[in-house]
Amino acid sequence: MLQALKQAIADIDMPAPSQPFAKQRGKMRWPIKGKLSHRFGSQRNAEMKWDGWLLNANEGVAVKAIHHGRVVFSDYLRGYGMLIIIDHGDSYMSLYAHNQVLLKETGDWVTADESVAKVGNSGGRIEHALYFEIRHNGKPTNPKHWLASR
Repeated sequence: MLQALKQAIADIDMPAPSQPFAKQRGKMRWPIKGKLSHRFGSQRNAEMKWDGWLLNANEGVAVKAIHHGRVVFSDYLRGYGMLIIIDHGDSYMSLYAHNQVLLKETGDWVTADESVAKVGNSGGRIEHALYFEIRHNGKPTNPKHWLASR
């Protein structure tokens, strides 16, 4: 009975937000107040470009979800360090990498501006920073178009 209850709770849909992710284009808050050191599309090395942003920040700064959603990954991933991925519905996801600690687990629901992690340097980084991506249908998209201007 407990197992059936646990499964039923896991499948409960979150109430619809006041605005779907796509309707929030250009209005979402930044995940941290860090200095943008690498932009989407800039050269990363000879073969690769950045698929997101690298934001320098102090160790332990709270990383906030940009929109409500459900955590679909919360663990260590080689190259990304401590990584949290949030599914926002309609094939939109946000990724937050190189964290010091993750505050949410896979399956947790989060709201916009809720703390989900703390900035760190996991995954091979020397400096403390947050690597941040937005994906639609599995493809990286420029965060500049989604987040509010500062």
